[in-house]
Amino acid sequence: MSRSFGAESTTEDVLAGVDLTGKRILITGVSAGLGAETARALVSHGADVLGTARNLDKARAATGVVRGGGRLELIALDLASLASVRAAADALLADGRPFDVIIANAGVMATPQGRTADGFETQFGTNHLGHFVLVNRIASLLRPGGRVVMLSSAGHHSADVDLDDPDFDHTPYDPFVAYGRSKTANILFAVEFDRRHRDRGIRATAVHPGVILTELVRHMSEDATQELMISLAAREAEGETAFALKTIPQGAATSVWAATVAGAEAIGGRYCLDCHVAEIDDETADGVRSYALDPARARALWAKSEAMTGERF
Repeated sequence: MSRSFGAESTTEDVLAGVDLTGKRILITGVSAGLGAETARALVSHGADVLGTARNLDKARAATGVVRGGGRLELIALDLASLASVRAAADALLADGRPFDVIIANAGVMATPQGRTADGFETQFGTNHLGHFVLVNRIASLLRPGGRVVMLSSAGHHSADVDLDDPDFDHTPYDPFVAYGRSKTANILFAVEFDRRHRDRGIRATAVHPGVILTELVRHMSEDATQELMISLAAREAEGETAFALKTIPQGAATSVWAATVAGAEAIGGRYCLDCHVAEIDDETADGVRSYALDPARARALWAKSEAMTGERF
């Protein structure tokens, strides 16, 4: 009988009694926060985890507590540089070992206006395009029955993707609008990747981990962070409990649930939060916006992403 979980469930709640021996899982961004906790939880239950990070020394320090029946390996990867993404993908393909799950965890939030090494707006380029190239390049390594978990955010509520001006060349830059665009892109990528690979039994989903004070907020000023906390408290008081502040183990729980516990058919091409599949909701903060699950929009973003990166998949 399946167990039910919710907003307060932790990684250990989700994985209680679960043996992941023999599973191999790739996690991007394991140098802090959710990525480090996700790696810890999965390795402690027997999985072999390959973690990526821009700074390997920082990743080693963050994952020093990882213990269990599984193994942890680390590789260098900077999602803001397609040269780095391609080098990492080439190394994984040359190695040839398959994966059961890819968890696209790494990302940046509310950054000052800037560009990646390839000239893309920082958040769209890092959060979406870097993962778009990485996951597609190594898709052949996913075993039949495998999964892709994209970390999105309720921040997607603030903006749909802008396929006409993804880099803010003609639009006034707003850091939270840019973040929202990139998080909507993460969901749309999962929708289209799922459509393209479900015949092989490979499913993709997107998740909102919740609101957690991790290094993700490092680009926000103290005043902006305080304003965000006040806003979230007000929403929670109105009953929108999806925005209640979480601990890191609670925040990583939905990623772990979607990767290893949830039914593949239930989560494929969907958006999940608090360890369950969210309903479409264009009004409140508790669901997923309809534009983020639009199949036509997902196909259009895929084509735009191919054109921007110069790669076809």
